[in-house]
Amino acid sequence: MAKTLCYSVRLESLRSISDKAYLAKCFDGSEAIIPKSQVFGPDLDVQKSEAYWIAAWILEKKDLQYSSKKQGWYNPDTHRMEGSIHTVIERHIPDQINPQNIQADDSLTRPTDSSH
Repeated sequence: MAKTLCYSVRLESLRSISDKAYLAKCFDGSEAIIPKSQVFGPDLDVQKSEAYWIAAWILEKKDLQYSSKKQGWYNPDTHRMEGSIHTVIERHIPDQINPQNIQADDSLTRPTDSSH
C-alpha cells in the first residue's frame, strides 16, 4: 500500500463525535471535522501540548491552523510514522583571530560626558 504524507498538528482538543469522525479544535478557535481514518495517532515527540499526525490532503481541505514544518510518512504495512523531520540546532562559534596593526577610529568612540 502507498504511504500517506502527514503533518504533526497541535490541537487544543480532538474529540470523538461519531464512530467515523473527530472534532478537532485548534488554539485559535478554528474547528473541523476530521475522518478517523485520516488521524494516525499522537505525535509523542511534542511535550507541551497535544499533537496528532493527520493526513496532509485532508488538512488542505479544512480550515484548521497547522504548519507543514514537521511532516512524516505513515506506512500502513508497519503502522508507523517514517521519515519525520527533526530540527537540529547547531551553534556556530567563530575562530579566534589575533588582531594586528589596529588603529583606533575616533569617530567610533563615544564622547565622555563629565557632567554626570
